[in-house]
Amino acid sequence: MKNLKVTTSILAMAFIGLTAASCKDAKKENMNEDGHHMEASHDNSDGHHDEETTHDNSDGHHDGDSTATSRDIAVSTQKNTATTPIIDAYIQIKNALVADNKNNAAKGATALLKAFSNFDMTKLTGETRNEYMEIAESAKEQAEHIIENPIDHQREHFETLSTDINDLITLLGTEKTLFQDYCPMKKAIWLSETKEINNPFMGSEMPTCGTVKKQIN
Repeated sequence: MKNLKVTTSILAMAFIGLTAASCKDAKKENMNEDGHHMEASHDNSDGHHDEETTHDNSDGHHDGDSTATSRDIAVSTQKNTATTPIIDAYIQIKNALVADNKNNAAKGATALLKAFSNFDMTKLTGETRNEYMEIAESAKEQAEHIIENPIDHQREHFETLSTDINDLITLLGTEKTLFQDYCPMKKAIWLSETKEINNPFMGSEMPTCGTVKKQIN
């Protein structure tokens, strides 16, 4: 029994070491010789990531619509205040996941559903309206799953939600100054109100893992 405990401890320490090394290696890839951050070799500036996180969907939950990762949206530079309640609710979810707080993440998702419900679509026309409806449908689906699920699944749906909110800002603009961050462990982006890295995908396990890809506004 004593030998089993020692073996288990060694394996756990090895896993943590490998995980931390992966994040360090990813950060090194984003640094040039002067020590400044560089973009990854692939362009994620449009908020789309390379691969979806795979998880067991046997519980009836599923990832967001795959079309959410292939939207071709013209960039809006409008200082739009209409998107603020949606972004604020998204940030609430993000901060809750950083703090490993499942209940607050669910509260943020509830606020997000309310923000989308209150959004005035009458000012949107044509293709912009169609794009918004597609984004909103996916984002609301992710929010519903975040409300209902444990934190590991919340984080999986937050990945798709982050792409949705990034696309919403690309489409309609925002008055806020935001930072698009990148998690090398998940190969996914998220949005933050601060330049400091606080990783919602890793939480307290690896809170500073990631890089700032760009500033919005």
